[in-house]
Amino acid sequence: MGRIENTFKLLGASWQVLKADKELLWLPILSGLASIIVAASFILPISLTVGLEVLEEGDPMYYVVLFVMYFILMFIAIFFNAALVHAALDRLQGGDPTVGSAIGGAMAKLWLIFKWAFVAATVSLVLQIVEEKLDFLGKIVIRLIGLAWTLVTFLIVPILVVEDIGVMEALRRSGQLFKKTWGENVTAQIGFGIVGILLWLPAFGLIAAGAAAGGPILFPAIAIGIVWIILSMVVLSALNAIFRTALYLYASRGETPSEHFPREVLEGAFAPKRRRY
Repeated sequence: MGRIENTFKLLGASWQVLKADKELLWLPILSGLASIIVAASFILPISLTVGLEVLEEGDPMYYVVLFVMYFILMFIAIFFNAALVHAALDRLQGGDPTVGSAIGGAMAKLWLIFKWAFVAATVSLVLQIVEEKLDFLGKIVIRLIGLAWTLVTFLIVPILVVEDIGVMEALRRSGQLFKKTWGENVTAQIGFGIVGILLWLPAFGLIAAGAAAGGPILFPAIAIGIVWIILSMVVLSALNAIFRTALYLYASRGETPSEHFPREVLEGAFAPKRRRY
């Protein structure tokens, strides 16, 4: 329970940082809008012309189209994530970031973001192709490998933003920091999942109540519920970037990022475990 408690304390600290820069919530909003436009630009032309059934699994063109879509979506997500990390780093070190400065920071790392998006899209596609060819147990193994990949690369965006190294070196560095922070890394995923569920419960309840009531209440209830879910996802995305940045700063430099992150909490979260013989 100690790590879970530390995770929620760090989430609270991340929230205090976000309150000082609410305009940065525009970055995950822009990322989401860009992703929707890209996905629609792939799906709609295919469905309106040749039809989705033409591109079937196993067809080389299917995987080419899938890779291009993966790559563009990865690039968008990583770019705006890097912008959020740049802004969080600026705030944690006493600066006053803006949306423009955050995007400018990401633009300075554009080539690295491009290369990392290519690597991430390639890994995602390979894992999907392998999973399609395996039985039930094999699919579970591949999904566990995918989860391990997600955890090991949890800090790669802050590394790319802060450190002047290439993608492969950043991947190795992320693996090193993962060994140091694996406990907080895993519980962070659990913590964000729990917070997400708690935030979405009122929206699901409102939608269910609207569906039960029916009539003129139904569509407003659904609309309000969907907007609530989207806003909570935006906030969680920003909190995640701040959390990663604080985690990276302490794990790599031993720095207490700001007054919002108590040193004793960070020390308890990342203190190495003693070996048992």
